Amino acid sequence: MTFFCTNCGLEYVKWQGKCDGCKEWNRVTQFSTSGNTKRGIIVTQRSANHPKRLEEIQPTTSKRLLSEDAEFNRVLGGGIVPGSLVLLGGEPGIGKSTLLLQMALQLKAIKVLYVSGEETENQIKIRFSRLGLSSPNCFLLQESALVQILKHANDLDPTLLVIDSIQTLYDEEEEGAVGSINQIKACTTRLLQYAKSKDVALFLIGHINKDGGLAGPKLLEHMVDTVLQFEGDKSCLYRMVRTIKNRFGPTSELGIYEMKVTGLHGVNNPSSTLLSQQNYPGIAIGACLEGTRPLMLEIQSLVTATRYGNPQRNATGYDPRRLNMLLAVLEKRTGLRLHDRDVFLNITGGLRVDDTALDLAICMAVVSSLKDKVISNSKCFIAEVGLGGELRGVQRIEYRIAEAEKLGFKEAFVATQHQQLPISSNIEINFVKNLKDLIRSLCILLLICLKNSIA
Repeated sequence: MTFFCTNCGLEYVKWQGKCDGCKEWNRVTQFSTSGNTKRGIIVTQRSANHPKRLEEIQPTTSKRLLSEDAEFNRVLGGGIVPGSLVLLGGEPGIGKSTLLLQMALQLKAIKVLYVSGEETENQIKIRFSRLGLSSPNCFLLQESALVQILKHANDLDPTLLVIDSIQTLYDEEEEGAVGSINQIKACTTRLLQYAKSKDVALFLIGHINKDGGLAGPKLLEHMVDTVLQFEGDKSCLYRMVRTIKNRFGPTSELGIYEMKVTGLHGVNNPSSTLLSQQNYPGIAIGACLEGTRPLMLEIQSLVTATRYGNPQRNATGYDPRRLNMLLAVLEKRTGLRLHDRDVFLNITGGLRVDDTALDLAICMAVVSSLKDKVISNSKCFIAEVGLGGELRGVQRIEYRIAEAEKLGFKEAFVATQHQQLPISSNIEINFVKNLKDLIRSLCILLLICLKNSIA
């Protein structure tokens, strides 16, 4: 008799109320094992593998499978790798099943088996009709028993297999209810063996828990080759697929989609889509880097006088703790009065970012709202802000400036550390040492422009 935490998978010899691993309460459940349980491990014959020198191993290159979705190819690192195991997680109803069904229908040249344990055939047929796609090599199977799924997969011999979802599968040889820690581990192990032995690309859809993490044991994320996270506000048209882990490409890649009646459509130029071209106090443009893709983002800020008690510090799409630090730097190093002001920050487009290169743009958006002065939408700000108010350089500054030039920006404000870099651009690049100098120069420039407009 053993006990498992349903949140992190930690094993105990007796029951306890609080898990020592994830610190969650009432997550430890009882699990009984029999002596003849195979626990998902299949041993058919003695392995012929033996130790080899690295020089003796001849590398084999497998050609990636490219879908018609350029955004999906991007987050996978350049396409689908045969024999890989990909886990896609996200909130209910955000579009996980639609994305993978859409991908399965776009791969017309290969056999694809789509296994659904959650929806009926008629429900999937309705979604299929709405997408307006068709493929003679896409097969649908409604099944939850792992043995039957593997049997049909061996008979059909597909190149790509989609499981929707891993929490609905069960192995008859294993103990535990459907969706339990043991069932998820056992089913994933069997599917991993099948994918590696048959060189089949396997996609798993996973549920998430109340904290936003992938449901099931943490071991699940270690077993798979790639972990994708589906993000986005359901009330917003845009969805983001972010790479959390990838053994075959860079991590933190981002694919941006627009949700339409006909499915998810990739956004080819997200920077221009995310910029509203509006010009009023409290707006500044910054450049962040998501994986290898530079994005120009519009930072919106609203600074108002505090009416009740302590001032509010609210941020949407950004770390509130980082915002509090930047506000403290602004007040300490530039002399701005913010301790009795409510500050609201918003990253437009529903994105959630943590790139420190947006520090300067956030500070300038706050200053613009505080002073009620408009910053021209032809200017962009790309720098990290230190605790001393100094501006620090950021990585791949040339990619960010090239993206700004492509979108028609005229000026870029960066740290003085980038003066030694050979940056070739038609944009006027201003090298700034600290926040105080930048705010003073911009305020003087805005005052001159205001006097000229009045005259």
